[in-house]
Amino acid sequence: MTMAKGRRRAVALSGVVAAALLIMSVAAACGSSSSSSSTATGGGATSTITGAGATFPAPLYTKWAAEYQKISGLQLNYQPVGSGAGIQAIEGKTVQFGASDAPLSEADLQKAGLIQFPLTIGGVVLAVNLDGVGDGQLKLDGPTLAKIFMGDIKTWDDPAIAALNPGTKLPSTAITTVHRSDSSGTTFNFTTYLSDVSPQWKSKYGASKDISWPNGVGGNKNAGVATAVQQTKGAIGYVEYAYAKQTGMATAQLKNKDGQWVKPSLDTFAAAAQGATWSAADGFATILANSPGPTSWPIAAASFILIYKDQQDATQAKAMLQFFDWTYKNGASIAQSLDYVPVPSNVSTLVETQWGKDVTVSGTPVWP
Repeated sequence: MTMAKGRRRAVALSGVVAAALLIMSVAAACGSSSSSSSTATGGGATSTITGAGATFPAPLYTKWAAEYQKISGLQLNYQPVGSGAGIQAIEGKTVQFGASDAPLSEADLQKAGLIQFPLTIGGVVLAVNLDGVGDGQLKLDGPTLAKIFMGDIKTWDDPAIAALNPGTKLPSTAITTVHRSDSSGTTFNFTTYLSDVSPQWKSKYGASKDISWPNGVGGNKNAGVATAVQQTKGAIGYVEYAYAKQTGMATAQLKNKDGQWVKPSLDTFAAAAQGATWSAADGFATILANSPGPTSWPIAAASFILIYKDQQDATQAKAMLQFFDWTYKNGASIAQSLDYVPVPSNVSTLVETQWGKDVTVSGTPVWP
């Protein structure tokens, strides 16, 4: 890569990914719920809307918020602090909405008085730092990946890895695994996949936002994992695709449930979501890890929004829902440009029907 290209990548990172690590404070409008561009309601019409949670969709939420700013009227603050912290924030009523890549169960939603709905779909990828191994060149399957993160496979030239990569010269470098150090929905989806493909992993560690990792080093949020991989020769870590793509990191191919080698892309993420079954009655809690299909990416995931059924301020609540409505109706091209999959229109229709039934102020529906 030339120095000029490297600088351009750095600019792209600062504009899309690094911005997601800061509190996003942008003007956003109380927009129309029609499919056309929303119109502003005028300055001071509503108070600030605040949200916190998953870093997985943060690059997309940053861009959506910036575009929504152009039709300003509402101040929107989103803090990408991780799924676990986002759940704590909404349950503690310190924000108007939480965001999590690990869906809550229907029982937990009912207990807390929350509803949950998907806002976007993306992919978790394996980023690597290996001399002489380029993007998409390394191939890994689920059982081998689980052994790497359990510490059973310790070097990159291990016979198990070499057998999957005939003709590729693998270094004898020691493997350093990099994982999330915070409570993370990305970790939940990654360990859900490992549990599905490895009985050993499932019995020892299972699937969770927080794992007692047997080895490796931790990184705070997606960006922390990406940075640790970039700075460590022989490292491998799991990150949301945008963090790897925007920084030019090498990613691995994976063998999917149908036994096919696939690379991470918008198309393979969409293929994994194609057969998903969504149900409002279950809080839309759909897991996409290890989905069947010849072109499905094995670690696709939905990202969810959490809000209270019983809202305190009707104007503020409707402004918040109008932003989410705008992302469904006007945000697809932005999502695709960052390699996220838009939520299907039949699903967003179900979501907005739920808003009309369940989101109220003193018993009066807020939506539409």
